[in-house]
Amino acid sequence: MADTLTDAAPGYPMPRAAGCPFAPPPAVEELRDAAPLGKVRIWDGSTPWLITRHADQRALLTDPRVSNDDLRPGFPHVSAHRAGIARTTPRMITNTDAPEHTRLRRMVTGPFLIKRVEAMRPAVRRIVDRLIDDLLAGPRPVDLLTALALPVPSLVICELLGVPYEDHAFFHHNSSRALDRSLPPEEAGAAGRALGGYLAKLLDQKLTDPADDVLSELGERVTAGEMTHDEAVHMGVAMLIAGHETTATMIGLGTLALLRNPEQLAVLRGTEDPKAIAGAVEELLRYLTIVDSGIRRVALEDIAIGGLTIRAGDGLLFDLAAANRDPRAFEGDAAGLDLGRPARHHQAFGYGPHQCLGQSLARLELQVVYGTLYRRIPGLRLAVPFEEIEFVPDGTTYGVRALPVTW
Repeated sequence: MADTLTDAAPGYPMPRAAGCPFAPPPAVEELRDAAPLGKVRIWDGSTPWLITRHADQRALLTDPRVSNDDLRPGFPHVSAHRAGIARTTPRMITNTDAPEHTRLRRMVTGPFLIKRVEAMRPAVRRIVDRLIDDLLAGPRPVDLLTALALPVPSLVICELLGVPYEDHAFFHHNSSRALDRSLPPEEAGAAGRALGGYLAKLLDQKLTDPADDVLSELGERVTAGEMTHDEAVHMGVAMLIAGHETTATMIGLGTLALLRNPEQLAVLRGTEDPKAIAGAVEELLRYLTIVDSGIRRVALEDIAIGGLTIRAGDGLLFDLAAANRDPRAFEGDAAGLDLGRPARHHQAFGYGPHQCLGQSLARLELQVVYGTLYRRIPGLRLAVPFEEIEFVPDGTTYGVRALPVTW
């Protein structure tokens, strides 16, 4: 099965099926159902292991013999451009192992603790309600992405980090380009440098005039000698990108999925029960799994799993979407959307010590949006045929380019 998949696939990630845009690529699901592991060919001709089953991913993502260090030989970079960036990027929580990863993560965990995030719920509700008020008072149709999906997480992460929201168009444009795999490396690199320069200047301002925000806290770490200026800048860039890009994508794609599943939309629209809404968010995260480039690691030692042996130096690709539809891990029809399904054990945020730092904030934002939008605008519907919706297959996250809606 591994050889067949390698020969059939020109590379990884593979495109999702045109007729089923929410599902993982058929070849990946075939591998998951037929064999425990297989190999795929990526851009540089190497053939890392593709891990598709839920249990296998959990075992390997918590195995100390699996490394997140993207400078190690055999690490399966997403592109030549990303491999080049790795050589110049400071060591951060996204590319280190314990104990360095533990030290760095501890420096930025505080703002994302569940208690502190939960305290933000009233403010997020005010943001969402105000934006929906503007929607209802404005013209129709409207692009839900620009009118709601992007502003909600952008306003929240700007407030949290201490970034002026009036610059949101700049950082959204450049973050999208920095993550776009279809762009020439020099263009994506220029976008990344623009973001770094912007955050560096802002951090310098916080060093002399601190406020009650995360960038000021990072500045304090720099002053105390606990991290370098470059580390703080790259940490800020990573949080700024992840803090708005992924949640905005989930709001847009999740709304589209619900509009395509009206019986599920009715369930969500008809409840104000916080537990039911929270459960619906988990199922949507599982069903959509927007991190399209997968998680990438490299083996430090030989690892026996599923009757096979992963050798030291072998690259590992974790297809989260395939694992999140693994029928061994989820009740009922794992390929379908069921908002009543227990799905909290999904891996949309990854798993293990490197799982998404901002997951509690993302959950809060999605709970407020999903629990408010469809109840306040019960007639919400697509303003164009579904076939005209354009999907974005070349970024780190999989979503829609625009979502024209009316009511």
